[in-house]
Amino acid sequence: FSGPFTDVVTTNLKLRNPSDRKVCFKVKTTAPRRYCVRPNSGIIDPGSSVIVSVMLQPFDYDPNEKSKHKFMVQTTYAPPNITDMEAVWKEAKPDELMDSKLRCVFEMPNENDKLNDIDASKVAPVLNTAKQDGPMPKSHSVSLNDTETRKLMEECKRLQAEIVKLTDENRHLRDEGLRLRKVAHSDKSGSPTALALRENGSNSLPSLLVVIAAIFIGFFLGKFIL
Repeated sequence: FSGPFTDVVTTNLKLRNPSDRKVCFKVKTTAPRRYCVRPNSGIIDPGSSVIVSVMLQPFDYDPNEKSKHKFMVQTTYAPPNITDMEAVWKEAKPDELMDSKLRCVFEMPNENDKLNDIDASKVAPVLNTAKQDGPMPKSHSVSLNDTETRKLMEECKRLQAEIVKLTDENRHLRDEGLRLRKVAHSDKSGSPTALALRENGSNSLPSLLVVIAAIFIGFFLGKFIL
């Protein structure tokens, strides 16, 4: 029996009948006032088992006092057409009785076991709280990433449209400059030539805008990929 013995302590006995005949059993103890046995007698069918609960009543345990409590399980083959269990035990001959003796042992938990029980009781609520207060779902962070990605995609589309527009303007201005240079070459006039040079010089502005737009697209695409 394991203490502390401030409450009822129960130990189970398993009785098994390995024979091919019914067996009667009875459980006796040297301290009947200290124990409650259920069932304390009965019949076990062939090949069957019975669980007997032995309940020790609360008492003041003295570790210096050795337990002298003992149990004895008596068995005998059940006669046919049994009707009275008390008559079976009274009429049974000594050579027909079989018995098994058991000595009671009392054990008190040591200090380490007590500390382990206390620690376990403290840790269990913490573990339950950790499970309840676990990490929040990542749906919120995922939605933020999707919003940022959508913005980057829209910005890339806008820059691509801007590049197409600037490319068209650049092509138009380049064609206009070529036309003016042809006119200036054919007329061999200084004024048209100067005008053509000014128009040709203005071609560098749209080209520069195209380069800047391409740099912005590269920056946003690199951020999206990372």
